[in-house]
Amino acid sequence: MSGINYSALDIPEVLGFVFYPRRDYSEPPPGSRDHMITVDDGIRVHCRFYVHSAGSPSILHFHGNGEVVSDYDYIAPMYNRLGLNLFVADYRGYGASGGQPTLSNAVSDACLLFSSFDGILSGDDYCRDVFVMGRSLGSISAIEIAHRHGEEIRGLVIESGFAAVVNLLSHLGFPARTLGIEDREFPNLARIRRIAVPTLIIHGENDQLIPASEGESLFRGSAAVDKRLLIIPGAGHNDIMWIGIEEYLEEIRRFTSDLVCEGKRRKGHAD
Repeated sequence: MSGINYSALDIPEVLGFVFYPRRDYSEPPPGSRDHMITVDDGIRVHCRFYVHSAGSPSILHFHGNGEVVSDYDYIAPMYNRLGLNLFVADYRGYGASGGQPTLSNAVSDACLLFSSFDGILSGDDYCRDVFVMGRSLGSISAIEIAHRHGEEIRGLVIESGFAAVVNLLSHLGFPARTLGIEDREFPNLARIRRIAVPTLIIHGENDQLIPASEGESLFRGSAAVDKRLLIIPGAGHNDIMWIGIEEYLEEIRRFTSDLVCEGKRRKGHAD
């Protein structure tokens, strides 16, 4: 399962359903800074690092298909108040990033962005407790990192994610059966069956774009011993954080703090 070929999905008909690139940019607000990370010859992806402190754990976040980094200028302070740094990554063609998005490069870029972020933390002597999070489309990127770099992260958070790209296309109204892809687990569910890193799944009860059953499938399929599922009552796809803001943030706070404390306890025993 290490060499999934996404090129069969990199056709205009599919990409037009999956990606909604938006060119938008704002100056980084106080306490944040921008990074342009090279992912290919002449192509850089825009990321923004919203810093709480050098000693705080960090979340590497991959956003949904209609969002850009600057949308998180208003959301990041909520994470900072939880004692977390937030590093938000765009996709090619989004915001200030170069190139054009495809499923193939969204996956291949994810690990490059993770490695670059790890280098930023190391170079600036930041805490190395890192969580990876993906919202909706971003679940592909986050799960790819957890699959390939599970030993280097504390935990995985999936919000409004899907079990299979084919399912996502079907929910979006694309005649997915015409693609000739037989594996209906392709790729997230197949990947998460091999991911043992602690995992938190968050989903809206009334999500009409990606039904809650998709998040529940990921939760059941997860190989993690420590796996948690939060279904936000009454929430849809794009209002999940606002309808369930207290539950949403409290679960992220609890998940990250539990795992950071557990890591410190293990380190103390090892010493």
